[in-house]
Amino acid sequence: MSNFERQKAKFRNQPGFIAALDQSGGSTPKALKLYGIAEGTYSGDVQMMDLIHAMRSRIITSPSFNGDRVLGAILFENTMDRQVEGRDTADYLWNVKRIVPILKVDQGLEADANGVQLMKPIPNLDKLLARAKAKGIFGTKMRSVIKQANPAGIKAIADQQFEVGRQIIAAGLVPIIEPEVDIHCPDKAAAEDLLKAAIKAKLDQLPEGQLVMLKLTIPSKDNLYADLIAHPRVLKVVALSGGYTRNDANERLARQKGMIASFSRALTEGLTAQQSPEEFDSALDAAVESIYQASKT
Repeated sequence: MSNFERQKAKFRNQPGFIAALDQSGGSTPKALKLYGIAEGTYSGDVQMMDLIHAMRSRIITSPSFNGDRVLGAILFENTMDRQVEGRDTADYLWNVKRIVPILKVDQGLEADANGVQLMKPIPNLDKLLARAKAKGIFGTKMRSVIKQANPAGIKAIADQQFEVGRQIIAAGLVPIIEPEVDIHCPDKAAAEDLLKAAIKAKLDQLPEGQLVMLKLTIPSKDNLYADLIAHPRVLKVVALSGGYTRNDANERLARQKGMIASFSRALTEGLTAQQSPEEFDSALDAAVESIYQASKT
């Protein structure tokens, strides 16, 4: 069995969740600040990316972070191109920790239009996908955002996500389709109903054998996405924390049967650069365990 087939089987059969370690240029200063590294203590993008990689490496190499509870980890391109303990990050994740490596491929968001933010164009995507495949990456992630229950905007989001998704599938990778519904959307439940219908229509058009994962905001109506979770073209449906605290996100997620976490800020909540190795590993273990339990329902 190939690594790709083993990784697919891990997602299909094993309980656990996906760690989102993919903060990019725009969100890195905030992530570092929450980690206890203030903006004024470093200068320039190079030093900033060195610091965030050190933080990610500390998480990845922690004994609390392993493939028993963590199914996969989403990486920023810069992280994919770096090393952890002398090995390429994706190689370390899979061959040392048995955690499936996934790559964030979007290049950020367009300005608001029709109540949504589409993805910016992704230049040279085919080259990036080929490089990712060569490094042992299993799948990709790309995010757009829904801020209003606007049918035209939500249709545009689904059209764009699945168009790029087909390109990713053709490259031999599994795309994570991520049309986030902003938790502050004034008509969140209505937006989620529209999104579910749009996604279902797109899934029904996928040829047999093609698979995607879905990364969605925890819905206002519990188990709204049950039939997407059961869809034959869906490998996994995962939840973003969306600004909820870890406790709140876990509580909401635990009510969604078959949906697992893919948390970023909620995973690293409470971790700081100033903690001793023992304090850091203990805090990470508690975070991983709580998210793992919420994902097992």
